Amino acid sequence: MTKSLPSRPDPETITAYITETFPDADLVSIEGGAFFSIDPEKHWPNFATIVWTDQFDQATNLKDPGVFRLNIGVGRATFERLVGSIVDPDYTALDRLLPHPVYAKQLWVSILNPSASSFAEVAVPLLAEAHDRLTAARARHHRAAGGGAEVPIEEA
Repeated sequence: MTKSLPSRPDPETITAYITETFPDADLVSIEGGAFFSIDPEKHWPNFATIVWTDQFDQATNLKDPGVFRLNIGVGRATFERLVGSIVDPDYTALDRLLPHPVYAKQLWVSILNPSASSFAEVAVPLLAEAHDRLTAARARHHRAAGGGAEVPIEEA
């Protein structure tokens, strides 16, 4: 079954898309943010987050009504290909994929208020990559732990 994409992405419809598309997604909501992992016990690490307040950083003007940021953890090659060459990004630009204002070094990208086309063409494939990377890392971690050695999930 193909998941329907939101015609007007907002935090609620993006959250619904993520939880419907990735049934193993663990959602933790707090005031100002939604955090998606695949670990229902530790709720960490996350593969995506949505924030709509400046509680987490002040780089993106999330205090403006209706502004939110979708954040996605990607692989190094994807990060470099999509945003690695961006110098001095305008973190207040809407509907533009950018390095995350705080977690770019951890290979996170972000987009403020993605349009329907940006969500479908850019965010959806990145969400799938982020989820798949975390799922694969978790599987490696469990296999290694069963053999006596632990492999940190962050090495995905």
